[in-house]
Order: sequence, then structure tokens, then C-alpha cells
Amino acid sequence: MNRTIRHSDRLEGTVSTAGDKSISHRAALLNSIADGTAHVSNFCVGDDRTSMLGCLQGLGVKITECSDCDMCSDEDCFEVAGVGLNGLQEPSDVLYAGNSGTTTRLVAGLLAGQSFLSVLTGDDSLRSRPMGRIVDPLREMGAGFMGRNGDTLLPLSVRGGDLNAIEYDLKVASAQVKSAILIAGLYANGRTVVRSPGQSRDHTERMMRYMGADVDIDGLSVSVQTSNLTATNVRVPGDISSAAFWMVAGAAHPNASIRLNNVGINPSRTGVIEVLQSMGASLRMENVVEDKSEPAADIIVESSDLRGVEIAGDIIPQLIDELPVLALAAARAKGETVIRDAEELRVKESDRITATVKGLAGLGADIEEISDGMVIRGGRKLRGTDVRSFGDHRIAMTMGIAGTISDGETSIDEADAADVSYPTFWRTLESVSGPSS
Repeated sequence: MNRTIRHSDRLEGTVSTAGDKSISHRAALLNSIADGTAHVSNFCVGDDRTSMLGCLQGLGVKITECSDCDMCSDEDCFEVAGVGLNGLQEPSDVLYAGNSGTTTRLVAGLLAGQSFLSVLTGDDSLRSRPMGRIVDPLREMGAGFMGRNGDTLLPLSVRGGDLNAIEYDLKVASAQVKSAILIAGLYANGRTVVRSPGQSRDHTERMMRYMGADVDIDGLSVSVQTSNLTATNVRVPGDISSAAFWMVAGAAHPNASIRLNNVGINPSRTGVIEVLQSMGASLRMENVVEDKSEPAADIIVESSDLRGVEIAGDIIPQLIDELPVLALAAARAKGETVIRDAEELRVKESDRITATVKGLAGLGADIEEISDGMVIRGGRKLRGTDVRSFGDHRIAMTMGIAGTISDGETSIDEADAADVSYPTFWRTLESVSGPSS
């Protein structure tokens, strides 16, 4: 479905983003193998939620939507009846992960610890994404894999069980790969150690420890011992990756003021805030709450005089999903912005380096592609045109925000790709900018 976005004279409003996808997925998965029943409220929305819950239900976990518990309020809430560490059942059908790389990699770590056969697959896009980085360490632990392209592409069959602990050095800082190994480590004989070359999201180890697992965190090294988990209620904060679109909208639009309520500010995820502040964004936090598991705050962003910066090195894993929309901020900034060390963008739902460059260049930005990132020379006026989403939710939403800043009208193809992670995005965009077609 195409969508046309018109230039907006003013962006203003209060936004409550859906629950953080990374935290929602981990809360559902870990509570599924915990002892007891837990409620997960403000659960993420979109197709990725369907993928994760469908895979867990396919493994025999009872997960039901709840509407009358103390945690429900106006948020999506699910009751997860944990089956314990060894209570999952062999699935009677293929487990379908849709477009969700997070679901695939986390569930693969879970399946590695099960003494039965499973088959995991996804949509066309997911079946083209490399899985060798999880297959290699999980196979080293003792799990068996068979799949296309030398066992690196979905569909993957997994024969798990009888795992041995390993010490594993990640080649790149990846929270999904780290999490897959740690989840498998709950089932392994001995202590599993994962060492990372840089900081990445730490939701898995935080939540495991919160639920009673024997987890040790020492700098960039995380280890876990075979552990039983205790079911624990989780109120999921708003997704900072979704909030990033509104942060950039507020900072990059010349007449804007946007407030974001209850956004997760886990230190391993706040790279987007750090970069925007280094660019000169008028951004502040209020009502900071340090939860037992995950911190959150309200974020207020207003029109700003942005300047170009370099985005590279250790901060990249903290904001890999936010780089396309940060490129839009860079297109509106004074001076040059260089994004490096982001080759991971090429193996997302689309090649996000190429997709971002083509989209913003089409709107008039001075932007060029390099092997591991982009160079953006800011300050050019953007003008609406026809742009592609490449079927990628983050590209579609980036182009949507760009449309409110650009003169005239911007038409985005496959705009409904946003439904994967943020089904209410277009409605929210209308609420802060006025209706579009």
C-alpha cells in the first residue's frame, strides 16, 4: 500500500510508543520456561509479536491475552503459563518466525537445549538473512542443525539436548547472538561464557538475573550456569527504537515539540540519545524511573540547530536500528556526518545502507554510500518525491518522518511494512502533524 505524506508546518503532541520489542520478546520467552505464571504488560505490537508468541505456543506454552489483571490498564497484557526449564513439547508443525530476526535467533537458542526435533522458518526476507553466527556456537555446544546454504539459511532443522558449556568470543557485538548462546547456556553442563568485542543490548542477562538465573556480568563478558527461572511479572517500557523516529522528527523539523512518555532508557540502548545530543538536539528527560529490571523516562524533544558528527565504533551496536532515521537528522544538520562500522545494516530486513541512501538522495539530500555506512553533507532543502520502503519497516517510517519535513508531497511504496513493528505509526504521525492521504 502506498501512502502520501504532506509537508507539515508544525509537529506537536504527546506520544506513547508501544512496548519495547526486545524486552517483550525476552519476557515472553524466559517466562515460558520459568516456574509459575507471569503477566507481561505493554507488550510490543505488530507482526513480530505474533511471530514470537506463535513459536512459543507451538512449543506447548499457554499464552493468553489478559484484560482484567492489575497490570492491564490500557496496555496489551499477556498471561504466560511457564512450563519450567524442561517442559516444552516437540512441535507438531514448522515454527514460523515471520519477518522477525529476533524471534529466530532467540528461539534457536531455546531449541538448542531441547531433546527433540524442530524446524524453524520465516518469510522470504528472513529466509535470505544469514544465520551462521548462531549456528556455529550452538553447534559447538552440541546442538545439531541442517539447513540451506551450508546450514546458514532458513528453514533450519534443530536437534537439541545434551549441551555442553562453551567459552565463546563474538566476532561482532551482537545482542541476538549473545542471547541465543546464553539461553542455550541455561541447559548446558557447566558455565557458558560469552565475550563481546563491544557493548550490545543487555536485556537478556538483565532479565535472566531478575528471574533468578545464575548470571555473572563482568564488563563485556557474560556467563550463565544451568538455572531454573521464577516466573516474574514484567511491565515493558516504551520502545526506544520506535521513539527514535519522534526524537528525530522533533529535533529536525523547524517547528516542533514532541513529548514521549515512558520510554526505556537502558544504557545499552541510549546511543540514539547520545548522538542526537552530540548533534545539538534540544532533548531532555523527565520522570526518570529506575525499575528493578529496566529504567524508563519521559523524553521531550524540540526543534534544534543540528550539526554533523561522526558515528562509529563502539556506539554502533547501541543504535544499529536507529541509523536510518539518524541519517535523516544528519541530512538536516549543518556540516558533514559520517556513519562507519555499520556493515550489519546490510543484512537487516533490507540492505539498509542502500535503502537509506536511495531514499534520502531521492528527496534531495547530499548523501553517499560507503562500504560500512554513509557520508551525509547536511543542509540541503528536501523536496517530496516517490520513494521506496524496500518492504522494510524502519525505512518506511524514516521516509514518513522525512515527508513531514520535505516540501510538497512524498509518496512511500509498501508503507504498510511499518506494521511489522509499529502498526499505529501512521495514525500517530497524523496526530502530531495533521492528516495525510
